[in-house]
Amino acid sequence: MGMMDKVKSAAGEVTEKVAEGVDKATDLIDDKTGGKFSDQLEKVDGLVEGVADKIGDAVDGATDAAGDAADAATDAAGDAADAVEDATDGE
Repeated sequence: MGMMDKVKSAAGEVTEKVAEGVDKATDLIDDKTGGKFSDQLEKVDGLVEGVADKIGDAVDGATDAAGDAADAATDAAGDAADAVEDATDGE
């Protein structure tokens, strides 16, 4: 597993745990209040789930961009090395 995959996995685990924790908390509050605030608590659960999804999407985009940048840098370094080798072959 590459570094970018590890970052994506860790971010996914964290956001999932946060969403699960909020869900458990809102369920407990709902139970303790006899369902008096069920609608509001469901909205909280939905908002947290939406934010977790957005964080996951942002991490995916960032790690993909970082991987693309690393590939481009590697290609550029290879091209530069080739150019130096070509320039010094005649000497």
